[in-house]
Amino acid sequence: MPAPLLPLIVSPQQLQPLLGHDRLLLVDLSEPADYLAQHLPGAIHLPFQALIQPRPPAMGTLPDLPQLSAVFSAIGLREDSHVVAYDNTGNGRASRLLWTLDVLGHPAFSLLDGGLEAWVADGGPLESGQVAPRPSQYTARLRNPAALADLDYVRSRLEDDDVVVLDTRTPAEYAGTDQRAARAGHIPGAVNFDWTLAMDPYRQRRLLPEAVLRKRLRELGVTPDKEVIAHCQTHHRSAHTYIVLKHLGYQRVRGYAGSWSEWGNRDDTPIER
Repeated sequence: MPAPLLPLIVSPQQLQPLLGHDRLLLVDLSEPADYLAQHLPGAIHLPFQALIQPRPPAMGTLPDLPQLSAVFSAIGLREDSHVVAYDNTGNGRASRLLWTLDVLGHPAFSLLDGGLEAWVADGGPLESGQVAPRPSQYTARLRNPAALADLDYVRSRLEDDDVVVLDTRTPAEYAGTDQRAARAGHIPGAVNFDWTLAMDPYRQRRLLPEAVLRKRLRELGVTPDKEVIAHCQTHHRSAHTYIVLKHLGYQRVRGYAGSWSEWGNRDDTPIER
């Protein structure tokens, strides 16, 4: 398999010289109208809804493999494709795509740092209208199950000192004052790291310097020697944090796709407030 073309977090300046490369697959996860108005040259649009399969009460779970095969074949994903994903709302949607690819063991993908906002701010070229994908025959396989955590896995690790549950919702959601499920609060022992704390609001929400990110996580006890289970409400925001942790070199990171929509809507899961 060819080596990746780009690092996991790629700047507009790093990406621009590779536009048009045969292996590069640009994927825009913005709203359809926003995509049609402006997007990176050659970028394919992927609706965010294609990446989730609601199984109430869990509203953000992973689609089954045949569905993912169909989705990725439709956008022209190949085994040798290097995917660069972005959106215009903080890159949570784009990160959910990259987490999904990581679960499938796809070897090469990147997040455009700062998304479309950063690309525009840096003067990157744009186009409008629809780009027609070149369909492929992509077979989705669960080659990296270590990127996944389900409810039973999380519940079985609550007393494990080697595991940190990282809640990336807002402090109000974590505390239970902003209730978005039948029950409010957080998973016992979970630490709170609002996903936006990884971003620089003055630089189009690009990631903060690595040293700053490491310090913020270390102060919460989220250190590289631990296994980290990230979640939010539907594993949208926490997918971004998952990619941030991977960028920082954390080796054992899982995404809990059921997240609070599952945990908080059951009556047999422990909760703290």
